[in-house]
Amino acid sequence: MRFALALLIGALVAGCADTPKAPPEELPAEPTVEAPPPSPEEAPKFKNSTLKYLANRNLKPQPTRPLNVRSRCSHRDAIGTQTRLELLVKEATVKTFSAQVSMKGHGTCSFNLNEFEQVEKLPQALLRHKKQSDCLVRMWEQGPKVTIAFNSCPKSCDGKAFDYLWPIMVEAKSGQCF
Repeated sequence: MRFALALLIGALVAGCADTPKAPPEELPAEPTVEAPPPSPEEAPKFKNSTLKYLANRNLKPQPTRPLNVRSRCSHRDAIGTQTRLELLVKEATVKTFSAQVSMKGHGTCSFNLNEFEQVEKLPQALLRHKKQSDCLVRMWEQGPKVTIAFNSCPKSCDGKAFDYLWPIMVEAKSGQCF
């Protein structure tokens, strides 16, 4: 029994001991050969699922051109949001801009060109509020529509109405808003 106990203790001590590590073997240096480009059959597949679906479509970038749009419209949607817009943009220069969006039960947001200065023309018309430098209004063309989006402008709205404010969309040809 003592012999078995001594053998067990010896095995435990031997298992915990460090053995010296052999130095890593140096491999002979091989000359580097540039690999030929992969053939279309061997080309890597898209890892991103979005890119995979976009790969076979005939998509073209939106042309960068000066924005030209005129709109004087009023619209009420299904949940009672009332939008009134007066807009005139010629060669990416905003000449007239007045927007009022009333969200039923949440308040009203009002934007007027005299409160803003235009800081960019291309690729988007960009208006910055004169007193609130983080408040921006962006206008850009998206196919047959023009989008007017509002960023960080809660002081232009009553209460928490800015939390419910969506961009205004305008049909470029007709000037109709929705």
